[in-house]
This record gives sequence, structure tokens and C-alpha cells, in this order.
Amino acid sequence: MTANPGLHVENIVKRFGSLTALDNVSASFRPGEIHAVLGENGAGKSTLMGILSGFVVPDSGSVKLDGEPVPVGRPFDCKRTGIEMIHQHFTLVSEFSIAENFAMSRLPGLVGASNVTERSQPSLAAAARLGWEMEPGRKVSSLSVGAQQRVEILKALGGNARVIIFDEPTAVLSPDEVSDLFRVLRQLRDDGHVVVLIAHKLSEVLSVADRVTVLRRGKWIASAPIADVTERTLAEWMVGELPAPLPKRMESNLKRGVMAVDVSVLGDRGETAVRNVNFQIQRGEILGLGGVDGNGQLELAEALVGIRKVIGSLLFESGAMDPAKARIAYVPQDRQHDGLAMGMSIEENLLITGHRKPELRSGPFLRFAKLHEWSKMLVKRFSVKANSPADRVAGLSGGNQQKVVVSRALDEQPDLLVVVNPTRGLDIRATEYVHSKILEARDGGAAVALFSTDLDEIYALADRVMFLSRGELIEDAGAESLFGAKV
Repeated sequence: MTANPGLHVENIVKRFGSLTALDNVSASFRPGEIHAVLGENGAGKSTLMGILSGFVVPDSGSVKLDGEPVPVGRPFDCKRTGIEMIHQHFTLVSEFSIAENFAMSRLPGLVGASNVTERSQPSLAAAARLGWEMEPGRKVSSLSVGAQQRVEILKALGGNARVIIFDEPTAVLSPDEVSDLFRVLRQLRDDGHVVVLIAHKLSEVLSVADRVTVLRRGKWIASAPIADVTERTLAEWMVGELPAPLPKRMESNLKRGVMAVDVSVLGDRGETAVRNVNFQIQRGEILGLGGVDGNGQLELAEALVGIRKVIGSLLFESGAMDPAKARIAYVPQDRQHDGLAMGMSIEENLLITGHRKPELRSGPFLRFAKLHEWSKMLVKRFSVKANSPADRVAGLSGGNQQKVVVSRALDEQPDLLVVVNPTRGLDIRATEYVHSKILEARDGGAAVALFSTDLDEIYALADRVMFLSRGELIEDAGAESLFGAKV
């Protein structure tokens, strides 16, 4: 056995221009344990994992696996040494089959023929060991998010993986899928792998990790066995101070904002995704709409904002809430796919709706001086961490990308605000910030439809709660049948 088993980083420094992403960070990740790495968005977690997996070159410091230097800056060579990373945004070819994705990950280079059956066998054997049934010929595009994640994990296990890094693996999973994933993490740990888990949900870290390391603003804060910490300890290490409690709802004479009467909505394949639902959201109220993903939440949210056609009636109050005149704000669940143009700047993304503002236009032309002032104001008001509005959104952390989406939606007080999983993948402070903006919109008189698969979020924010199950609405009393006991 090697004298220094595991993955070790020592005195890592990485700067991007004037920004110090990692400042003299050291940590050790050992075989046979699940090691969680925590920190706010922008704390340096992604940069550190990028260095470990070969995608980022540190300015100084060293990385060693079992005492031998890791070929930093060379991702293919890092894979060959046994370091694999399961990315939050999957790296699958959706139109290829499962077997073809397995085979492609084992190609020795970028050209040349491949025997799909032969090269996919190690991943299929790993699936059998983990108790996962795989249909090798099935297209990846037909799989659920949880099944696609399994394909990503099995790609890694088809090689000689000694270190497996999981980047926010639970962000898009249902409770049952999370439970199964944790079973697999423990099995990988027991098989002697180094398992590194990037996470935000402290309750999940406490339930599955053996050890934890916390980063804050690019610096190492602490490492400790999980048995020696509490949720509050971890939160304080991450943010320095805990956020203030959310304000209670202000009582007022509420007026109807929007009413759904026998509303049905079709899905992408022409199926009835939402079936004859009836509900009402008053101004100054948050209606929480929970349920496991895939039960009609996305289709109903898109119907409320006018993206999908409604069968039935959506009735808005007279005047300002006329659907043709209303100020309807939308925060979609996938900020990178549906909320942002990733190759464009912050300012350009704000202009997606901001170009309609009369003060930013002179006839058909934009008033660029006013535009720059407005975008700087929004970046400051919504605490987006960026050098300037000219920065590309692709270079922002997930939390700051979400702030751009939220700032665009809430630049002006909306009449109807529709948000879908608004804090998925965000850290404590960013989550608290987004929640505060939703509450501000509600207290300003908006009717808010909050779609979330996170029960904690639903019960923290909503004034009333309903659940979607197979496209039908049920009252709050049915929550346990969908999720188990409330948390």
C-alpha cells in the first residue's frame, strides 16, 4: 500500500485577473470515505474541482494522488490516472444510446473506430454491481434526469476510477432518487474509492458524508469529521454569520390576482400534462405548488406566463391584471437553458426584457448611456458579484447567474410572479437572497405562484400549499403521500 494514499492538494493558489479564486488551499481526500466540500457560490469549490480533474491549471501549489503528482491542466491524463468527475450539467450525447455513451467515454482518442459492445461492457458490469438495470440500446434523450445521472456515474466506473467527484448530484433528483444515489455513494466508499461530494444542502451532507471541508471566499476555513459538526456549525463556517429570519407576511385586504377554472395543459408530446385544475392566487399571497418533478409543474407554470396554450380559463382581475396588460414575471427552473443566453453579457441578458422600458429607448434606438446606468444599478441592487455588467454570464457562479434572472424578472413590481425551483443548486446566502426577493414581490402586491420540489422551501415561503400529482391538484393534506413525512 502506498505511504500516502488518497488525493492531496497543498497550498493551491488560483487567480483569474484581479479575483483570487483559491488562496493557499490545502486538503486531503482519503480512500474509503465520502468527503463533502461546502461553501457558498463563489467560494472556490468549482475552481478546486476543476484543478483536481485537470480542467484548470493552478498558479501554484501541488496535487498528488497516492503520492504521485497529478497531471494538472490535462483532463484526459487526469482521467487515465483515475480521477473522474460527475458534472452537474451532464456531458452525455442525448441522441446516442446508453451503450454508445459508455463506449465513447472509453475511446483512446478523438478519432478511430470503436467496438461499442466491447467498450461498453465495463460500465454495464458496474451497473450490475450497483443493482441498476440498464437498456444498452435505449437513447439517452428518453431517460429521466435520474437515469441520465446513472449513465454519467457508470461512464466513470467503466474506467479505472479511484477518485470520483460529484458536483451537486442531488440538485435535480426526486427524494427517491436521492436516497438511491446515497446508497451508491456509500457502496463506492466501501469499495475503497475516494468519493468527493460538492453540495449545498446541509441536511444531505450530514446524512451521507464522513468528513467535510468548508471553503469561504477562496480560503480554507475548516475540515472535520461529520460526527463533530452540526448544521449550524457548517452554516456559520460557510457564511460567517447566519442570515436573519425571513419576515412574516403583512396582513392586508387581499384581492384576486388570477383564477384557474378547469385548466388543462398539454405536454411536449401532446399528452395531457395538467388535468382540470382549479385554484386562485390573491394579490399579496404566495401559493406553493409542490410535488415530484414530472407531474405537470413545468407545464402549468408555462401556461400561467403564456408560453403554453391553456384549455379552460385563466381569469385575471380587471384592469392591471388583464393578461395583455399585466406585468408578468417569470423565473424558470433551468437558468442556463431557459433563463439566460450563456454566451452573452449580463447587460445583454437584462435587455431581453429591459429593451421595452421607455426610458432606455429613443424611438427604435437604445439610449446606451441610460442602458449602462440601468444595468449597473440592477447589478448593484441585486448584489450580482461581477466586475461589470459587460461580464459574460457564463463566467458567473450559479448563484450569481440566478440573481441575473431574478433581477430581470423583478426590476419592476410584477402583478403575477411565477417561479419554478428558484433556489435549486444555490448556497445558503444566495437562497436566502432569492427568498427575500420573492417575499418583497408578494408584499408589494404580486400574486405569486411558487413551484418547488423542496418541501422546506414550500413551507418556509408559501401562505397556502397545494400539490400536483399526475397532473391533478390535491390539498396540502396529501403531501405525505407524495413525499413522506414533512420536514
